[in-house]
Amino acid sequence: MAERRHYGQFCGLASALDVVGERWTILILRELLIGPCRFNDIFDNLPGIGPNILTERLRMLADEGVITSEVVPNDKRGRSYRLTPLGEQLGPPILGLAHWGMGRLTEEAASTEASRAAWGFLAVQAMMDARRIPEVTESYEFRVDGEAFHISVEQGTAKAARGPAPDPVLVITTDAVTFIRIGAQLVSAFDAVISGLMKAQGDPAAVLRCTTLLGLR
Repeated sequence: MAERRHYGQFCGLASALDVVGERWTILILRELLIGPCRFNDIFDNLPGIGPNILTERLRMLADEGVITSEVVPNDKRGRSYRLTPLGEQLGPPILGLAHWGMGRLTEEAASTEASRAAWGFLAVQAMMDARRIPEVTESYEFRVDGEAFHISVEQGTAKAARGPAPDPVLVITTDAVTFIRIGAQLVSAFDAVISGLMKAQGDPAAVLRCTTLLGLR
């Protein structure tokens, strides 16, 4: 492994960047925030990274106690990586960065850069505004390029999870690029529906509650 660089500063931010500041590291953590991943899953979702760099970053994160790995059942050579409790603490700051970064996305990037359905799940988590959680108990399901995730709301709390909702009051169906364009407010949810890029099925009042929770116009 190449020698790691350190800022040598007695500062919390510098200490954090000693771990996550190298190129690709936060994007590796993004994949693991979505859920446990095998090496090839992470590699496939990071176009441009080399296998040696990915191996180095995973080893470093494991040495720091941020991630751990385990043997994949029925595959002695395969390993699955996941966040440790220490790594999960990085969720809020990474989601905060994702929310900030969505404001910098452009239509040019939407047409030329890679996109994944799972990144829509990350976008939903980044967009949720704790100040706007409706005082109801219901769930909203999102189907993005064939993958499902949902938000469950229960009397002032909201949680995003992968997989379909048990009994959603609202089902949103679209593709990854459109979903992230909506989150970046490059297109409104209303215009996406009118143009056929997105379908919304369910209670119209739930549409308003969901878009309000996500801070959409």
